[in-house]
Amino acid sequence: MTSKLEQKETPQANGAVLPAVPGDRPASPGRGQRAEPSDFLGPDGTGVEVVVLESRANAKGVREEDALLENGSQSNESDDTSTDRGPEPASPLKETSFSIGLQVLFPFLLAGFGTVAAGMVLDIVQHWDVFKYVTEVFILVPALLGLKGNLEMTLASRLSTAANIGQMDTPKELWKMITGNMALIQVQATVVGFLASIAAVVFGWIPDGHFSMDHAVLLCASSVATAFIASLVLGMIMIGVIIGSRKMGINPDNVATPIAASLGDLITLALLSGISWGLYKELESKAYVNPLVCAFFISLLPLWVVVAKRNSATREVLYSGWEPVIIAMAISSVGGLILDRTVSDPNFAGMAVFTPVINGVGGNLVAVQASRISTYLHMSGEPGDSPGTGPRKCPSPCSTFFSSDVNSRSARVLFLLVVPGHLVFLYTISSMQGGHTTLTLIFIVFYMTAALLQVLILLYIADWMVHWMWGRHLDPDNFSIPYLTALGDLIGTGLLALSFHVLWLIGDRDSDVGD
Repeated sequence: MTSKLEQKETPQANGAVLPAVPGDRPASPGRGQRAEPSDFLGPDGTGVEVVVLESRANAKGVREEDALLENGSQSNESDDTSTDRGPEPASPLKETSFSIGLQVLFPFLLAGFGTVAAGMVLDIVQHWDVFKYVTEVFILVPALLGLKGNLEMTLASRLSTAANIGQMDTPKELWKMITGNMALIQVQATVVGFLASIAAVVFGWIPDGHFSMDHAVLLCASSVATAFIASLVLGMIMIGVIIGSRKMGINPDNVATPIAASLGDLITLALLSGISWGLYKELESKAYVNPLVCAFFISLLPLWVVVAKRNSATREVLYSGWEPVIIAMAISSVGGLILDRTVSDPNFAGMAVFTPVINGVGGNLVAVQASRISTYLHMSGEPGDSPGTGPRKCPSPCSTFFSSDVNSRSARVLFLLVVPGHLVFLYTISSMQGGHTTLTLIFIVFYMTAALLQVLILLYIADWMVHWMWGRHLDPDNFSIPYLTALGDLIGTGLLALSFHVLWLIGDRDSDVGD
């Protein structure tokens, strides 16, 4: 060799040449330049043993089924330009379309039956005195059921991402994530429950111009107590599900959010109905009970704030995570106003039982997709970084649903679950004689059209919103799911009400209204 050997080897993105014996290192071959045998001679002219390490970044064919790191269109040139990457995260689970569908199917059906049960409960309790005389409770229903999107699903997405990138592998890290996140959702649940009651009072007062202080305090106590207890129970369940799924080798993104939804709707609606009914009974004889209940849960706020503030994993969300949950609550309350105005109309018989189902299914599916996209982005860097091909700020419908990208593949799988899932849920409702509605063919067609259109819109918005938030240094785990599930409530309720109205206009809906 005539040139002096470099003492420091330049790192290579596509591979590294490591000498197996001590001594001076040869210069690294340049890009596009084939290494000659003479390049691997030691200073004394003797050969040295080398080991060529193949980079995972170039194994495109092998990584085609990787659910979280697939870039699809990355070129070798783009790999070569990245010479200062940090350590790669733990290898995620590899998934095909079949494995995605298989993992999502059981939680999806479980979540669907949970929404069916919630719909049956709402179909029964709508005839209770508290729902008849304090009709603003109906406005609370989508807002509080939406807490699973605002809080529990966000918690599930946040913990799923943490588990997938190795932030919950040690007992210390696990305990830190649990305590901080449980305190955080108690703060958010109490505040959102209080604001939801105010929104219910305002939306109930605007159309009629009637205001009752007793009813306002009843709504506040019922909303805050329901939100607090439901979030406590569901948060503990979510932590158990995510830990268990990791130990069983299942991607938490596929199962955590649907299970949160399956239990969330039923538990929240049952708590709201029971608490509001009990407090309504105490209005006449013990009027002081309602303000005491409200004051008790609000007085616990400083404790949860201190715990969440001391935890670095939740401190940022405590300060910056309020905008999405509050706006989402307001959006869901608009859907609640639609429900309040239609549920008592004989022409809309069945709205009470079908609304939680269509809203729940749409919210569950879009939450799974948002959680998967968010995890995919987190595996590539921090919010604001451009992973692989870069975030798509305004994707086309074709790229969202028909590209070879893994997120497009999961979107197709989730969309294909809508019709068979809803057919099972409709049959269940019909067999249980819920909804006071005969399931004619034209009703099923209109219902399925509304459900498909809702999920189609939500999946497209999710693809745009998650990437848009990521590009603006916002963590999609904390910001995207509240908006998406709230939009699911509003779109689902609106499309369902429109379907019922059209069916009533054309006179082809066979219904037998009764208690």
